[in-house]
Amino acid sequence: MSPKVADPAVRTALIEQAARITAEEGRDALTLRRLAAEVGSSTMAIYTHFGGMDDLRRAVRREGFARLAAHLGAVERTGDTVSDLCVGGWAYYLNGTTNPNLYRAMFMDKPIDEADAEVGLYTFEFLVDAVQRCIDAGRFRPGDAVQLANQFWAVSHGVVALELTEMLAPDDALGCLQAAGRNLILGFGDTPSAYARSIARAEPRFEQLGVPAG
Repeated sequence: MSPKVADPAVRTALIEQAARITAEEGRDALTLRRLAAEVGSSTMAIYTHFGGMDDLRRAVRREGFARLAAHLGAVERTGDTVSDLCVGGWAYYLNGTTNPNLYRAMFMDKPIDEADAEVGLYTFEFLVDAVQRCIDAGRFRPGDAVQLANQFWAVSHGVVALELTEMLAPDDALGCLQAAGRNLILGFGDTPSAYARSIARAEPRFEQLGVPAG
């Protein structure tokens, strides 16, 4: 007999349920027996897919960042760098609000160790690159793209976190994200008229991503 092939659907279900249990009840609530019962599988399935609890926790974070990378990677590069940056911000928001439990595991839960903390750092490069393109295009004043990107990330993360904890309603969160993004973009050197043209180009792209333009 050939060895049984691990079912990728079971693996995904285990990751998503592990993220949900941890997000709703904390790490201590996540046990192999509890997770197997939630998914309707055996504890052996967890070992088959992950090898153990630590590897499962690592897989949860990796899956979260993989989904974020997919959202950011779907943002097309155009000749309007500020429009691209704005669409990237909406993509980040969309990923966080449609994968809330994974988002908590990525950014609101303590990593297992230093190696686990480095998982997903590559996704930040999407933002750094978008900011650097705005600088190179003359839309932003010359500056450190990493430092500017950190400010965009802090705003986007804060808005998503406030919505996930129900401290901001979705409509308010979207409005806050757009207003804060505009303030940063103008503060970094763009002009109101240029920004208005860019956001007009971005709005149809928001809808393509599944996020209302607001």
